[in-house]
Amino acid sequence: MTIRRRQFLRYAQGGLIASLGAGLANHFTLNAEAAESLTIQFLGHTCFLISGSGVRVLVNPFRPTGCTAKLAAPKVSAELVLISSRQLDEGVVEGLPGKPKLLFEPGPYQTNGLQIQGIRTLHDRQNGFRFGTNTVWKWKQGGLNLVHLGGIASPLNIEQKILLGTPDLLFIPVGGTDETYTPEEAKAAIALLQPRLVIPTHYKTSAADSFTCTLQPVDDFLKTMAGASIRKGKVNSLSLSPGRLAKGPIIQVMG
Repeated sequence: MTIRRRQFLRYAQGGLIASLGAGLANHFTLNAEAAESLTIQFLGHTCFLISGSGVRVLVNPFRPTGCTAKLAAPKVSAELVLISSRQLDEGVVEGLPGKPKLLFEPGPYQTNGLQIQGIRTLHDRQNGFRFGTNTVWKWKQGGLNLVHLGGIASPLNIEQKILLGTPDLLFIPVGGTDETYTPEEAKAAIALLQPRLVIPTHYKTSAADSFTCTLQPVDDFLKTMAGASIRKGKVNSLSLSPGRLAKGPIIQVMG
């Protein structure tokens, strides 16, 4: 057993991992404003802190290395942590403050007042033989339907499309390599899912180690999406509400 796996299991034994089923559901009394608004904080690469419905959800905390080499580790407080895989750029839970619940396997969950669906996909184009599986996360928070595709590299099939529905907000990898969507594959997934707002993830930035990170920059994806409504600037946080979200797809680059 590797050191990293032992550390991961210690988190599980310490009560970090949330169990399947409705039995763990926590019921909150939410005011209308909290239930119908959402704040998205970008922490780098594919990691976001999403606050709404009285819950903070941290998605894909990472270790600074490779494509995240010059980023600060996302040691932020959250009640719930979702990870897409146990790779270092999207699945490092050691050192997180407090005792958040952790979801890392596909399946239906009801916890912290949220209904969450984890959907198994492939992390490569070789039937998972190189990089294993990836968990896509779907949930509703702050009145919005969210889908985080994690580090997917395989096309979505009909069953997965039905499970994912039509998201209001889609987090999608766009930087290519053997582990994630190329810009063209990301464009095809966006056409299939028809989200209102798209936030690209998994692309090369100035925070990467240029020798080890082989991702493409986000501009390659934006060129592929020519004709779409694109918003790009130094944006690290967004406040969203269902009534103010325009029809899409709108591409919002964060960072």
